[in-house]
Amino acid sequence: MTLSDRHPHVNGGADAIEDSLLPLDHGDTYVCQDGPRGAPVLLLVHGSATSSRSWDTLVPLLTTSHRVIRIDLPGHGRSAEPVGGDYAVPEQGRRIGAALDRLGVGRAIVVGHSSGGYVATALAEQRPDLVTALVLINTGPSMDAFIAPESAAINPAQWPPADDQIRRFASTGFRAGHPVPQELVDELRGMSYRAVTAAMQASTTYLKQHALPDRLTALGKPLQVIFGDQDRRWRSSSAADYRVVPDARVELLPGAGHTPILEEPVRTAALLLSFAEAHTAHAPRTA
Repeated sequence: MTLSDRHPHVNGGADAIEDSLLPLDHGDTYVCQDGPRGAPVLLLVHGSATSSRSWDTLVPLLTTSHRVIRIDLPGHGRSAEPVGGDYAVPEQGRRIGAALDRLGVGRAIVVGHSSGGYVATALAEQRPDLVTALVLINTGPSMDAFIAPESAAINPAQWPPADDQIRRFASTGFRAGHPVPQELVDELRGMSYRAVTAAMQASTTYLKQHALPDRLTALGKPLQVIFGDQDRRWRSSSAADYRVVPDARVELLPGAGHTPILEEPVRTAALLLSFAEAHTAHAPRTA
């Protein structure tokens, strides 16, 4: 499938849902676009061991005012594993930048969930002209904030894992008692063991090199941080670490876990849209 092989799902008009598989030099990259094509762009970047489908509940709340673009990271969802096996966070950021160039996107507010926030930050570091502002949702600021999992990691000899193994592995991605959606279970089972582990290790490496608040302070981009106060992967109190970034907005969502984009989509969307309205740049499309 090439850039021209696009598949509108709704009426085929300017507001249609459209997906494409972009043939980039480091592997085919899946892109999904929703909302009016002439509207300001929100780019949504998912976390490790999931895909662009993790945004499905949130997207309809954003498309009344924005063109929403989702991209599957390398080895996730419908994107190919990277040529040469390079999952480094800066390389993932470069890959997203190349995809946006192919789509003719000149400016975007970039939203990252969990480790997707590291890729969003890397993109802004490489392409400050492209990134208008950043929104980080339950993105750990440093390894000091990480909560070590109680359950053992999945054995590579048992890959692909069974549904119950995946649910145990993914359960801390949600507040206690919240079910792990079957769609996400299926997505993780469809990944290779290397894709899951290499992407997670790449995030850890990126964060150990420099804490995220330090990177963001150097960037000088408008920043909003949204954090569920029931996160079981990162200490929710660590959201305050981002307050060292000048003029950063930091919001705690009471009752939400690590994935408020699925647990509390209405409240998450309201915060995101309020921030986006203040920092949106209307730029003409080139493609």
